[in-house]
Amino acid sequence: MRAMRLQPKSAMAIYAHPDDADVAAGGILAQWASEGCQVHLVVVCDGSKGSHSPSAVSTAVAGVRSSELQHAADLLGAATVTEVGLADGDVTNDEELRKILVRLIRKHRPEVVLGPDPTATFFGGVYVNHRDHRETGWALLDAAAPAAAMPLYFPKEGTAHQVGQILLSGTHEPDVVFDVSSTIDTKLKAVMAHASQLSGDVEDIRDVVYGRAEQAGRPVGVAFGEAFRCIELAF
Repeated sequence: MRAMRLQPKSAMAIYAHPDDADVAAGGILAQWASEGCQVHLVVVCDGSKGSHSPSAVSTAVAGVRSSELQHAADLLGAATVTEVGLADGDVTNDEELRKILVRLIRKHRPEVVLGPDPTATFFGGVYVNHRDHRETGWALLDAAAPAAAMPLYFPKEGTAHQVGQILLSGTHEPDVVFDVSSTIDTKLKAVMAHASQLSGDVEDIRDVVYGRAEQAGRPVGVAFGEAFRCIELAF
Protein backbone atom coordinates (compact mmCIF):
# COMPACT_ATOMS: atom_id res chain seq x y z
CA MET A 1 0.00 0.00 0.00
CA ARG A 2 1.33 3.44 -0.91
CA ALA A 3 0.13 7.01 -0.78
CA MET A 4 -0.61 8.41 -4.22
CA ARG A 5 -0.88 11.96 -5.45
CA LEU A 6 -2.17 12.92 -8.88
CA GLN A 7 -3.19 16.27 -10.34
CA PRO A 8 -4.95 15.36 -13.58
CA LYS A 9 -6.37 17.95 -15.92
CA SER A 10 -9.27 15.63 -16.75
CA ALA A 11 -10.74 12.62 -14.93
CA MET A 12 -13.74 10.41 -15.58
CA ALA A 13 -15.68 8.41 -13.00
CA ILE A 14 -17.74 5.60 -14.53
CA TYR A 15 -20.14 3.97 -12.07
CA ALA A 16 -23.35 1.98 -12.19
CA HIS A 17 -25.75 3.89 -9.92
CA PRO A 18 -26.35 7.57 -9.14
CA ASP A 19 -24.74 7.43 -5.68
CA ASP A 20 -21.82 5.09 -6.42
CA ALA A 21 -19.18 7.66 -7.37
CA ASP A 22 -19.81 9.76 -4.25
CA VAL A 23 -19.56 6.77 -1.92
CA ALA A 24 -16.47 5.32 -3.63
CA ALA A 25 -14.51 8.37 -4.74
CA GLY A 26 -16.30 11.57 -3.72
CA GLY A 27 -13.30 12.82 -1.77
CA ILE A 28 -10.70 12.61 -4.50
CA LEU A 29 -13.12 13.81 -7.20
CA ALA A 30 -13.96 16.89 -5.12
CA GLN A 31 -10.25 17.53 -4.48
CA TRP A 32 -9.35 17.29 -8.15
CA ALA A 33 -12.25 19.55 -9.13
CA SER A 34 -11.10 22.15 -6.58
CA GLU A 35 -7.64 22.06 -8.19
CA GLY A 36 -9.04 22.82 -11.64
CA CYS A 37 -9.49 19.29 -12.97
CA GLN A 38 -12.39 18.69 -15.34
CA VAL A 39 -14.27 15.91 -13.55
CA HIS A 40 -16.73 13.99 -15.71
CA LEU A 41 -19.30 11.67 -14.11
CA VAL A 42 -20.81 8.81 -16.11
CA VAL A 43 -23.71 6.90 -14.54
CA VAL A 44 -24.77 3.79 -16.40
CA CYS A 45 -28.06 2.96 -14.60
CA ASP A 46 -31.15 5.13 -14.14
CA GLY A 47 -31.61 4.09 -10.50
CA SER A 48 -35.22 3.13 -11.21
CA LYS A 49 -35.23 0.08 -8.93
CA GLY A 50 -33.53 1.74 -5.99
CA SER A 51 -36.41 1.41 -3.54
CA HIS A 52 -37.51 -1.20 -1.00
CA SER A 53 -41.13 -0.01 -1.14
CA PRO A 54 -43.50 -2.35 -3.05
CA SER A 55 -45.67 0.65 -3.92
CA ALA A 56 -42.84 2.63 -5.51
CA VAL A 57 -43.15 3.57 -9.19
CA SER A 58 -39.93 3.02 -11.10
CA THR A 59 -40.21 6.16 -13.24
CA ALA A 60 -40.72 8.29 -10.15
CA VAL A 61 -37.77 6.65 -8.39
CA ALA A 62 -35.58 7.30 -11.43
CA GLY A 63 -36.61 10.96 -11.49
CA VAL A 64 -35.77 11.47 -7.83
CA ARG A 65 -32.42 9.77 -8.21
CA SER A 66 -31.52 11.83 -11.27
CA SER A 67 -32.20 15.03 -9.31
CA GLU A 68 -30.11 13.75 -6.41
CA LEU A 69 -27.30 12.91 -8.81
CA GLN A 70 -27.25 16.41 -10.25
CA HIS A 71 -27.20 17.96 -6.78
CA ALA A 72 -24.34 15.70 -5.64
CA ALA A 73 -22.39 16.44 -8.83
CA ASP A 74 -22.72 20.17 -8.20
CA LEU A 75 -21.38 19.69 -4.67
CA LEU A 76 -18.36 17.79 -6.01
CA GLY A 77 -17.73 20.40 -8.68
CA ALA A 78 -18.19 18.03 -11.61
CA ALA A 79 -17.88 19.56 -15.07
CA THR A 80 -20.32 17.17 -16.77
CA VAL A 81 -22.75 14.41 -15.87
CA THR A 82 -23.77 11.76 -18.39
CA GLU A 83 -26.67 9.44 -17.59
CA VAL A 84 -26.56 6.43 -19.91
CA GLY A 85 -30.05 5.44 -18.74
CA LEU A 86 -30.01 1.65 -18.55
CA ALA A 87 -32.53 0.19 -16.13
CA ASP A 88 -31.14 -1.20 -12.90
CA GLY A 89 -30.29 -4.86 -13.38
CA ASP A 90 -30.03 -4.59 -17.16
CA VAL A 91 -26.34 -3.69 -17.47
CA THR A 92 -24.32 -6.00 -19.70
CA ASN A 93 -20.76 -5.56 -20.89
CA ASP A 94 -21.86 -5.60 -24.50
CA GLU A 95 -20.75 -3.82 -27.64
CA GLU A 96 -23.27 -1.00 -27.26
CA LEU A 97 -22.17 -0.06 -23.74
CA ARG A 98 -18.50 -0.28 -24.68
CA LYS A 99 -19.17 1.96 -27.68
CA ILE A 100 -20.82 4.58 -25.46
CA LEU A 101 -17.94 4.52 -22.99
CA VAL A 102 -15.32 4.70 -25.74
CA ARG A 103 -17.13 7.69 -27.23
CA LEU A 104 -17.14 9.48 -23.87
CA ILE A 105 -13.49 8.69 -23.15
CA ARG A 106 -12.44 9.97 -26.56
CA LYS A 107 -14.61 13.08 -26.17
CA HIS A 108 -13.39 14.11 -22.71
CA ARG A 109 -9.89 12.56 -22.94
CA PRO A 110 -9.40 11.81 -19.24
CA GLU A 111 -5.95 11.13 -17.87
CA VAL A 112 -7.55 9.00 -15.12
CA VAL A 113 -10.62 6.77 -15.20
CA LEU A 114 -12.25 5.55 -11.98
CA GLY A 115 -14.83 2.82 -11.50
CA PRO A 116 -15.74 -0.38 -9.68
CA ASP A 117 -13.44 -3.40 -9.54
CA PRO A 118 -15.41 -6.14 -11.35
CA THR A 119 -13.33 -8.95 -9.82
CA ALA A 120 -14.65 -8.24 -6.30
CA THR A 121 -17.84 -10.26 -5.79
CA PHE A 122 -18.15 -11.34 -2.15
CA PHE A 123 -17.51 -9.11 0.86
CA GLY A 124 -17.10 -10.66 4.27
CA GLY A 125 -19.76 -13.30 3.75
CA VAL A 126 -22.52 -10.69 4.14
CA TYR A 127 -22.64 -8.84 0.81
CA VAL A 128 -22.70 -9.77 -2.86
CA ASN A 129 -21.46 -7.06 -5.18
CA HIS A 130 -24.28 -6.06 -7.52
CA ARG A 131 -24.25 -7.38 -11.06
CA ASP A 132 -24.57 -3.79 -12.31
CA HIS A 133 -21.30 -2.91 -10.56
CA ARG A 134 -19.47 -5.90 -11.97
CA GLU A 135 -20.70 -5.44 -15.53
CA THR A 136 -19.96 -1.71 -15.43
CA GLY A 137 -16.43 -2.48 -14.22
CA TRP A 138 -15.77 -4.95 -17.01
CA ALA A 139 -17.18 -2.54 -19.60
CA LEU A 140 -15.01 0.37 -18.44
CA LEU A 141 -11.90 -1.82 -18.44
CA ASP A 142 -12.60 -3.06 -21.96
CA ALA A 143 -13.43 0.46 -23.15
CA ALA A 144 -10.31 2.06 -21.64
CA ALA A 145 -7.88 -0.77 -22.32
CA PRO A 146 -7.56 -1.17 -25.21
CA ALA A 147 -10.55 0.07 -27.20
CA ALA A 148 -10.43 3.85 -26.62
CA ALA A 149 -6.70 3.94 -27.34
CA MET A 150 -6.80 2.02 -30.62
CA PRO A 151 -8.37 3.74 -33.65
CA LEU A 152 -9.67 0.59 -35.31
CA TYR A 153 -11.98 -0.06 -32.37
CA PHE A 154 -15.18 1.94 -32.89
CA PRO A 155 -13.62 4.17 -35.58
CA LYS A 156 -16.70 6.40 -35.79
CA GLU A 157 -16.61 7.32 -32.09
CA GLY A 158 -13.85 9.93 -32.12
CA THR A 159 -10.06 10.20 -32.10
CA ALA A 160 -8.23 7.50 -30.14
CA HIS A 161 -7.15 8.41 -26.61
CA GLN A 162 -4.89 6.55 -24.17
CA VAL A 163 -5.95 6.72 -20.52
CA GLY A 164 -2.98 6.99 -18.16
CA GLN A 165 -4.35 5.33 -15.02
CA ILE A 166 -7.38 3.32 -14.03
CA LEU A 167 -8.40 3.44 -10.37
CA LEU A 168 -10.71 0.65 -9.22
CA SER A 169 -12.75 1.10 -6.06
CA GLY A 170 -14.59 -1.49 -3.98
CA THR A 171 -11.62 -3.78 -4.47
CA HIS A 172 -10.12 -6.64 -2.48
CA GLU A 173 -6.67 -5.61 -3.74
CA PRO A 174 -6.17 -1.92 -2.97
CA ASP A 175 -2.61 -0.71 -3.49
CA VAL A 176 -2.89 3.10 -3.45
CA VAL A 177 -4.50 5.58 -1.07
CA PHE A 178 -5.36 9.22 -1.74
CA ASP A 179 -5.43 11.68 1.14
CA VAL A 180 -8.92 13.20 1.11
CA SER A 181 -8.73 14.90 4.50
CA SER A 182 -9.37 18.32 2.93
CA THR A 183 -12.54 17.20 1.12
CA ILE A 184 -14.07 14.61 3.46
CA ASP A 185 -16.82 17.07 4.45
CA THR A 186 -17.66 17.63 0.78
CA LYS A 187 -17.81 13.87 0.25
CA LEU A 188 -20.22 13.56 3.15
CA LYS A 189 -22.47 16.28 1.70
CA ALA A 190 -22.46 14.53 -1.70
CA VAL A 191 -23.37 11.20 -0.12
CA MET A 192 -26.12 12.89 1.90
CA ALA A 193 -27.54 14.35 -1.32
CA HIS A 194 -28.81 10.87 -2.19
CA ALA A 195 -31.47 11.07 0.50
CA SER A 196 -33.71 8.43 -1.07
CA GLN A 197 -31.00 5.81 -0.55
CA LEU A 198 -30.19 6.59 3.07
CA SER A 199 -31.52 5.14 6.28
CA GLY A 200 -30.63 6.33 9.76
CA ASP A 201 -29.93 9.80 11.04
CA VAL A 202 -27.26 12.21 9.90
CA GLU A 203 -24.83 11.25 12.64
CA ASP A 204 -25.04 7.56 11.77
CA ILE A 205 -24.27 8.27 8.11
CA ARG A 206 -21.47 10.63 9.07
CA ASP A 207 -19.94 7.94 11.26
CA VAL A 208 -19.99 5.42 8.40
CA VAL A 209 -18.45 7.81 5.85
CA TYR A 210 -15.80 9.05 8.24
CA GLY A 211 -15.12 5.60 9.67
CA ARG A 212 -14.46 4.05 6.28
CA ALA A 213 -12.23 6.97 5.27
CA GLU A 214 -10.27 6.70 8.51
CA GLN A 215 -9.73 2.98 7.90
CA ALA A 216 -8.59 3.61 4.32
CA GLY A 217 -6.16 6.34 5.37
CA ARG A 218 -4.59 4.50 8.29
CA PRO A 219 -2.06 2.37 6.30
CA VAL A 220 -0.41 5.48 4.85
CA GLY A 221 -0.76 7.72 7.88
CA VAL A 222 -3.43 10.17 6.74
CA ALA A 223 -6.55 11.17 8.63
CA PHE A 224 -8.99 10.31 5.84
CA GLY A 225 -8.30 8.37 2.67
CA GLU A 226 -9.83 6.63 -0.33
CA ALA A 227 -8.22 3.38 -1.49
CA PHE A 228 -8.07 1.98 -5.01
CA ARG A 229 -6.45 -0.69 -7.10
CA CYS A 230 -4.27 1.24 -9.55
CA ILE A 231 -3.55 0.14 -13.10
CA GLU A 232 -0.83 2.10 -14.88
CA LEU A 233 -1.42 1.90 -18.61
CA ALA A 234 1.55 2.09 -20.98
CA PHE A 235 1.69 4.97 -23.43
